[in-house]
Amino acid sequence: MSNLEEIVYKHALINAVKHKGKASNGAIMGSVMATHAELRSEAKKIAQIASQIVTKVNSMDPELQKSELDKLGGMKVKKPVEEKGLVDLPDVKGKVVLRFAPNPSGPLHIGHARAAVLNKEYVKRYGGKLILRIEDTDPRRVDPNAYQMMEEDLKWLGVEWQEKYVQSSRIEIYYEYAEKLIDMGKAYMCTCKGGDFKILKDESKPCPCRELPVEHSMKLWKQMETMGEGEAVLRVKTDIQHKNPAIRDWVAMRVVDEKHPLTGNKYKIYPMMNFSVAVDDHLMGVTHVLRGKDHLANSEKQRYLYNHFGWKVPVFIHYGRLKMEDVALSTSKARQGIEDGLYKGWDDPRLGTIRAIARRGIKQEAITELMMEIGPKISDATVSWKKVYGLNRTILEEISNRYFYVPNPTKINIENLPESEIGIIKRPLHPDYPERGSREIPFGPELYITTEDLKKTGDGRILRLIDTVNVSFNKGTTSYHSNDLEEARKAKAMIIQWVPVEGSIKSKVVMPDATVTTGFVEPSAVNVKVDDVVQFERFGFARVDNVTDKEIQFYFAHK
Repeated sequence: MSNLEEIVYKHALINAVKHKGKASNGAIMGSVMATHAELRSEAKKIAQIASQIVTKVNSMDPELQKSELDKLGGMKVKKPVEEKGLVDLPDVKGKVVLRFAPNPSGPLHIGHARAAVLNKEYVKRYGGKLILRIEDTDPRRVDPNAYQMMEEDLKWLGVEWQEKYVQSSRIEIYYEYAEKLIDMGKAYMCTCKGGDFKILKDESKPCPCRELPVEHSMKLWKQMETMGEGEAVLRVKTDIQHKNPAIRDWVAMRVVDEKHPLTGNKYKIYPMMNFSVAVDDHLMGVTHVLRGKDHLANSEKQRYLYNHFGWKVPVFIHYGRLKMEDVALSTSKARQGIEDGLYKGWDDPRLGTIRAIARRGIKQEAITELMMEIGPKISDATVSWKKVYGLNRTILEEISNRYFYVPNPTKINIENLPESEIGIIKRPLHPDYPERGSREIPFGPELYITTEDLKKTGDGRILRLIDTVNVSFNKGTTSYHSNDLEEARKAKAMIIQWVPVEGSIKSKVVMPDATVTTGFVEPSAVNVKVDDVVQFERFGFARVDNVTDKEIQFYFAHK
């Protein structure tokens, strides 16, 4: 017995012992894949071995099953530690060809970033080719603006592709292969009602259309253009006894009465995803397919098509789901929210779209590093904003110049401020990079401070205006107290932010929950440009979103 057969044999015995002596093919496959990630590329071979071994194991007496299992170490299965990061691709032979194939239902979100970044990095590692393929063969799920938005998102992510295809321009190719499949007797036209076919399918029974002559199916195929939705579909022949009903004789082509944004009413018959994807992956020479584990059944469906045509099956690599805390990644829900006025657009800061994340000042390097760290592991991953912020902070700390910003301001006038204290305060644009120069902040009696800081003061309380003087508050009056920092420390004075009234710039900051904070930023911020990311001292990082003569708008990134 080979090592692979022994692994399958043990999992079959464990499954049988747990289920009254009867092992299940599907359960064994899942168990082997979950504990031996390195064997995922051998799925087809494992399925064949499992089928033979299950028959053997299920014919055993339950006591013999337990005895055999004890010889192999009992019920425990050592689960290998799952590799993190960008693990090597399995079965690399020659040039690696990968594809990123989004549906143009909207812009890309952080979930798409995983596939996009992993494909990009694998191409970089192996010196292969990346294909961008827009899968738009369902006219009802196409947003005309998404074609451009997705390319913009990919460019922001630093993803470069060597070839680009749009599936709606390849319809004639899918027709050609549909006819070939019919002619081979591997596909048939089905006129059964959906409900009737489901009943038969669930009972592992073929529908009456399955065994009709090839000529009959070809004739109906030629007439399909004149049919209405649901009148007929083209089905790929699979195993009607397959353990998963969804695999049984799946739909390859159907009629869609909907105008397509690119091709208009030119076509009426559209391929289902599993058909067009398999045909394109073969014709484009794709060697490895990175996809979510929710596509496991689709991969199996596509194997039937590959086998019917005698094509080489690409290596399928399935990874787990990616969830993001407090962010809805559903494109349809985001669209509905935009239409209902809940969100201001695809770049609303509450969304997990790439453009929303970018608008907040999150750098693509942080997203790339995050996706590289998660890698293509099959277990689900939950991404926290805290993790994103941590990666991004490392980048922003170095590039972001510092400025004073006072949100929700209250104007104060310092009484008895000595003339000697009035002047220009110099602070570095960045404390670690003095070569960038300094900012000059006028200091005088009229200042803005944050209303919340003012509320924390009681009569007689001393506050330290950062880098300047100590002031006291009494019955609404602000008075000069002293300029000594040690004296402020003795008085346990709170150090607070301030901005001079003179030359200050009106500003607003859009927060992650889409609320807006208004205030003033110091005069030297007049030099900032759109897309700069600055650090407001004691407030956080923010990206410059818009600059006018009257106001600067920022988007808050994080602390």
